[in-house]
Amino acid sequence: MNRVWILYKIGAMEMQEVAARAARYHKTTQAMVTDGLREAILTGALRAGRQLKQEEIAEQFGVSRIPVREALRQLEGEGLVVFYPRRGAVVAELSSQEVQETCEMRVALETLALRLAMPDLTQQDLQRAGEVLDHIDRQEDLIGQWSELNWRFHAVLYAPSNRPRLLGVIKQLHAKCDRYLRLHFSAMDYREKGQSEHRQILDRCEQRDLEGAVRLLTEHIDTVSRMLTAYLEDGDPEASARQARELIDQSLTGGTNAVL
Repeated sequence: MNRVWILYKIGAMEMQEVAARAARYHKTTQAMVTDGLREAILTGALRAGRQLKQEEIAEQFGVSRIPVREALRQLEGEGLVVFYPRRGAVVAELSSQEVQETCEMRVALETLALRLAMPDLTQQDLQRAGEVLDHIDRQEDLIGQWSELNWRFHAVLYAPSNRPRLLGVIKQLHAKCDRYLRLHFSAMDYREKGQSEHRQILDRCEQRDLEGAVRLLTEHIDTVSRMLTAYLEDGDPEASARQARELIDQSLTGGTNAVL
């Protein structure tokens, strides 16, 4: 077996490290493998187009092939893995079309969740959402934590909707977007402005301005869609990053709000 192949790296990060971390925090082998592989895909440790050989993944995690097979099927359902005849499981390619579709679904479902949640949002809920934003502001290196913290903020606002299946679908859509956002987070340089827009949404919720909050949320997701699409479709990474930053600046000065 070619052991070099199974050392998937992005910088200093290796698949072995992902497996070791996952093993510390999960009770079932399937959850361990699923979350470990998901993390590796979202962070880019497993790059688009990478073939995922079950026997080598099983060896790396120290498990049988059964939980690996189940984990890959779950990640297929989340859109992170694709199965091909004779080739097996492969990390799904990054696609501007997928970004657009995912963001369209986010607009529809997240605005619904917010509309359902708003009547039952408590002062404690709003305080918790603000604390998440304060925690984000204190982080020096946010890339590795962005997925969890961003979802935590949105989930606090949506949870009073009491629609667990709806929130489950929204969480999967966030995971798909996070794969793109985390890979291009630094280049697009929208942390500060994004946080500002998060606080604007929270302010509208505190004021019980449902339509204002829904409008900001819709514009937020639409702007992210345009930024990521421009980033993916432009063959020049530096030029696409500049275009993304211009979209952010225009959104803040021209009436369209860019939030994450």
